[in-house]
Amino acid sequence: MDIQALRTILLVRDLGSIAAAARSLDLDASKVSRVVAGVERELGLRLFQRSTRKLSLTDEGSQYLRRVAPLVEELEAAGAEAASKGGLPRGTIRLTASVAFVQEGILPVLPKFQAMYPDLSVELYPTDHNVDLLAEGLDLAIRLAAAPKGDLISTRLLTTCYRVVAAPEYLESVDPVRHPGDLTGLNCLCFALPGFKNSWLFRKNGSDPFAVEVSGKTVIASAPSLREAARLGMGPALLPDWLIRKDLKSGRLIDLFPEFECAAFDFETAAWILYPSRTYLPQKVRVMIDFLKAELGRSEN
Repeated sequence: MDIQALRTILLVRDLGSIAAAARSLDLDASKVSRVVAGVERELGLRLFQRSTRKLSLTDEGSQYLRRVAPLVEELEAAGAEAASKGGLPRGTIRLTASVAFVQEGILPVLPKFQAMYPDLSVELYPTDHNVDLLAEGLDLAIRLAAAPKGDLISTRLLTTCYRVVAAPEYLESVDPVRHPGDLTGLNCLCFALPGFKNSWLFRKNGSDPFAVEVSGKTVIASAPSLREAARLGMGPALLPDWLIRKDLKSGRLIDLFPEFECAAFDFETAAWILYPSRTYLPQKVRVMIDFLKAELGRSEN
């Protein structure tokens, strides 16, 4: 049995349709359909029940693929291990993250990664939407949130916290801003997500959090653009520390409430690396995870 054909069959199972598997593999759906038909013909059994609206596993297909999947993973693992004996990992890593995190977190360290692993190619897919890793054929995702839920395996990349910042020029133009409550009535810069637009949370030394209602004439759906608006003196903004670290150090932006913890809707946030749930993790993916944790974890200190 052709192992590539089995990989294709397993992808059809995981994604739930021939069309989705074809998109993930960048193939015509007709070719994937022929692969499925060829495997079924070779086995002498029907793996999937097909209709114009849906595709589902037969009982025989479910049983067969449940036994085959670990064997395919083991063959892939053995092949990767054999290849790694001859040198550095090879292949292509496909990674998605928010537009801001790609710009500020990944791109600055990518040259070092490529120098360390010259036989690896990296495809970056910046997007502020959560995409389906399996459906899009992606190896890794970086998500900024509280502890993620679902079927993906997750590992913490770095902790994040939020700060309320403004440009020195803006602070010279308004009454003194000494307490989070002073934000009420100011023309704040708001991020175009429900939890960021209407109120910001604060707490001090572990005390009970309190919310401050915020509003403003400018609502932006891009974190880098929101930072630029703050730099231009358009108002206070709530932004993650990894995005504004250099601006705070240079004095281009001022942390308005350094003694307070700030958040949009959850204080326990982090950047997480996510990858599909499976027993075998390719070497190329492992080295990327280890590299990002070492480099970006170091930037926290």
